[in-house]
Amino acid sequence: MPWSLDTVGERVVVESSLAWVAELLAEAAGGELESHSDTEGAVRVNVEAERSPFPTEGWNVLARDARDKGGSVVIRNVCTTGFDLHATCTELGVDFTYRWRPAARERATGALLRSRFHLLARAALIQYPALWWAGVEGRAPLHASACTVEGSTPLVTAPSGVGRSTFVLQVLAEGGTATGDNLSAGDGTTVFGLAEPIRVEGGSGRRMPHGRQEVPMRQRAPSLEPDSVIVLTRGGATAPSLSALSPVAAARSVVTSTYAAGELRRFWAFAATLAAGTGVGPPHPPVMDVASAFAARLPCYALEIGARPAPTLAELLREQEAKAWA
Repeated sequence: MPWSLDTVGERVVVESSLAWVAELLAEAAGGELESHSDTEGAVRVNVEAERSPFPTEGWNVLARDARDKGGSVVIRNVCTTGFDLHATCTELGVDFTYRWRPAARERATGALLRSRFHLLARAALIQYPALWWAGVEGRAPLHASACTVEGSTPLVTAPSGVGRSTFVLQVLAEGGTATGDNLSAGDGTTVFGLAEPIRVEGGSGRRMPHGRQEVPMRQRAPSLEPDSVIVLTRGGATAPSLSALSPVAAARSVVTSTYAAGELRRFWAFAATLAAGTGVGPPHPPVMDVASAFAARLPCYALEIGARPAPTLAELLREQEAKAWA
């Protein structure tokens, strides 16, 4: 029976003939995959047990490891995972069919670097397909998440390593919600979260790079409409401080964080190859346009994370609002 997943504003239908891949995808979805008899979804992912290569004789050479013909694309060893991909757009959406065909190098790398392989496979099999189709629908990938904080709904972004995951986890612990941990898709008005586990220090789940472990993300909101943009920074301050930020600087931070994100390092080539071969969707996601749209219509702030947690973000936002009305 197929599973379904709502992520980045898209319904993804997933089937796998390989049990270990099914387990990997369930883990990737953070527990949100649901058994479903309804196979309708704009994005359809099918992992076959077949080990032979997809036939591409007579197809056009799209790139070194990619071929296209009649709106279909075949990519060998997609995102260096050992999976081959056959993608075809239809009137209902897009079909992604995968076959596990690793060369010796990919097989050895996957065995030695398990957490790296899991992250790459998750991206190639389910996250990137959903993000790419979200781009076809006019949304852009963002290295950001929206959350609810005592009546406020900030769009929060930060470079990797600053502490956004820890920030989001604190919001959840205080009863708030969030669209996700690392990635989302936005259209300038709404943020649609990517379904995935949250990775933090001291977690209880699978070990991941940089000394982090995964935990399920409870209280995840599929989408939120932010009312501010907050850029997290880390300096030498002892207590958190919130200061106004220009829309240009805020949009720039969202864009640079997105392009620098390790989670999206292979997405740009993935998306460009599919756009070139299928003729569907933008050749480049409108990241700058979407970030600028959010920043232009919302108040923007820089939040310097301090060594101690008080005052809370809600208190800091109230202070800024009071100043604005003074």
